[in-house]
Amino acid sequence: MQQFTLRSDSSSTPDPADLLSKLNEQQRRAASHVQGPLLIIAGAGSGKTRVLTYRIAHLLQKQHALPHNILALTFTNKAAREMQSRIQDLIGERASGLWMGTFHSIFSKILRFEAERIGYSSSFSIYDSADSENAIKLILKELNYDPREIRPRTIQYKISDAKNQLVGPDTYQNRFVQSTLDDITARVYQLYTRRLKEANAMDFDDLLIRPIELFEEHPDVLEKYQDKFRYILIDEYQDTNHAQYKVTRLLADKYENICVVGDDAQSIYSFRGADISNILNFKEDYQKATEVPLEQNYRSTKHILQCADSVIKQNRKQLEKTLWTENIDGEPITLLENFDERDEANRIVNYINDLKLRHGYQNNDFAILYRTNYQSRIFEEALRRKNIAYQLVGGLSFYQRKEIKDVLAYLTLLVNPEDEQALLRIINEPSRGIGNKSLNDLLKKARSTGSSVWKILKNVETADLYKPAEARVKEFVQMIENLRELLESGTPILDVTKKVLEKSGYLKALVEENSAQSLTRRDNVLELQNAIAYYQQNTGNAKLSNFLQEITLITDTDKYDENKPAVTLMTVHASKGLEFPVVFIVGLEENLFPMGPREGEEPNTEEERRLFYVAITRAQKHLFFSYSKMRFKYGEEQRQARSRFLNEVDPGVVRTETGATIRQNRTDSSSFSVERDDSSDSAKRTDTEIDYDWKSPVNSKKPRSSGNSDYEYEYDDDPFRTGAHVLHPSFGAGKIVQRSGAGRDARVVVYFKNRGQKTLMLRAARLQVIQ
Repeated sequence: MQQFTLRSDSSSTPDPADLLSKLNEQQRRAASHVQGPLLIIAGAGSGKTRVLTYRIAHLLQKQHALPHNILALTFTNKAAREMQSRIQDLIGERASGLWMGTFHSIFSKILRFEAERIGYSSSFSIYDSADSENAIKLILKELNYDPREIRPRTIQYKISDAKNQLVGPDTYQNRFVQSTLDDITARVYQLYTRRLKEANAMDFDDLLIRPIELFEEHPDVLEKYQDKFRYILIDEYQDTNHAQYKVTRLLADKYENICVVGDDAQSIYSFRGADISNILNFKEDYQKATEVPLEQNYRSTKHILQCADSVIKQNRKQLEKTLWTENIDGEPITLLENFDERDEANRIVNYINDLKLRHGYQNNDFAILYRTNYQSRIFEEALRRKNIAYQLVGGLSFYQRKEIKDVLAYLTLLVNPEDEQALLRIINEPSRGIGNKSLNDLLKKARSTGSSVWKILKNVETADLYKPAEARVKEFVQMIENLRELLESGTPILDVTKKVLEKSGYLKALVEENSAQSLTRRDNVLELQNAIAYYQQNTGNAKLSNFLQEITLITDTDKYDENKPAVTLMTVHASKGLEFPVVFIVGLEENLFPMGPREGEEPNTEEERRLFYVAITRAQKHLFFSYSKMRFKYGEEQRQARSRFLNEVDPGVVRTETGATIRQNRTDSSSFSVERDDSSDSAKRTDTEIDYDWKSPVNSKKPRSSGNSDYEYEYDDDPFRTGAHVLHPSFGAGKIVQRSGAGRDARVVVYFKNRGQKTLMLRAARLQVIQ
């Protein structure tokens, strides 16, 4: 069980000439370990990337391994680039030649070399999730199912889960069919696997399971890569799924020089197949394993770390570690209690402005973290109203925009004309007179003959198409063939791209449409040219197939720009591995965070708690929790219960703000201060515990009423503040305990002596302030 303790680093002074002299004692122990399995339990903010970097540099400097003998696997390209850069800073050019990258990028590279061994060509396409979903949609129609009733994405998830568990279509059909949906999935899975092979394509999951197939069916290939990768390092091991576990186990079996780094307390990806038992059982898999805990936190203040520890210690299944820090105590965590989600967003945006003024923070020092993507909208609106720049991580990617997908489909066909999804996407885009009936005829011909659509197109005379459509198909095929010849002749890929846009008429069609939307799409296409130009300029022997592979494997975290002067909006899942001076964790309500289980599933409270722990440990200096008492759901406002996790936080490091008064500085509209009303200590007590003074002062001023449909007060003139004594014609005397909204939307929560707590709209409440 984790515990929070404070202590000093008692490590001995190392030789300053040693490469590892800058590490603390435990970090040095891990980085200097050379032979045999190694498990590094790296607590949040304990410098795991630093340890991996120095360990690789140490292996190279001490000549334990050559660069190509080291395989380092990460979960984001950003992490791989950062490690590569740090290693080069430490030891220079000796770091070139390392195999370092994400699981998908590394094993797709291996598959390019070995594809023919498993029946593919080296030019295979990689289907992203949208491509896979479209392929499944076609198969459902082929099987006479309505994709509006049987959702392709649901089938896609079930197939992906089966693949990650190394369950093939035959096994799925024989052992995993327990419902009608399972039966449909099994039939689709069979055809989907066949269609991918016919299209010379793999999906994301195939990039992990095809290498296992390769190694198990060809022992000579396995041994070649075992001898090549004598040292294997895996980052974020707690996030590996069964396929990732299996493929790295195969590679490590010969020499067992495998080093895994992870934190079971940050295992948050079970929904995509991650198996926490991989890290929990590592020492059972590798009996001679050495375990090194990294326990000193360099990121967060003592209060933030103590808060995180008090939460995660509620979990039962975890590895032993004792987190500690030498950082300052820092400010208490602030818990914001809000009336509704608009109140929540507005208050947080106000705090951002206030902290910028008081501490000199920039926009990119702030992160707003939420449980689900749909929560971003209300914060986007609030930030726009205050003219605060923001970046949304996890929204629609540039490479997922229609016009970009269209152009990439053209480019994909030049590399792999068998790619059915790319072909169907652009054969009539822009319109060239090849309609849906002709496309359906072509598909039927391909299915009945067991041939690919591209082969049918090349022999279109056999497809019995309408003659004008047949002529246009021939023109299309000739265009693609000419462009393929241009690419194969060694023409730079930027020039090939420009020729594609010219010959296809795609850019011309956008310009001729001349609408605001089409011109924006044109600008996006030109921006794609810029991306290709940059890639070509910065990559030796730039190949189109490699460019297409790189952009297909981009992750959400890779899209995050830490230097962009903007507030970051992202899910907690997407924030993994990042850190910010100021973090707001919002929507801390039951059935939102923690998220309630899906129908038919058991609740996974321990993983939701780990997710909360990850969110907390992104914060360096200031941490805010926030929840709303009301929230719009399914078109109506519903009462919310605060998250159970808030009850698990050490109360000694949290201060609660039940309401805030924003005082506008009239000489500077961007300046304001946030003041808590603690006069009755209401920040720490429930409504029923508050001791109200119900007696009116003898020399009362004239009461001021709120019963006005045009209710509007300036901030300094508004009498209906938190703590004000009021009188209601029906409920009697009361005290305002919370205030939210402004103008016509202003609301107050009032505790009445005889009627309890009521929420009232000020413009209609007919309240009178008793001065």
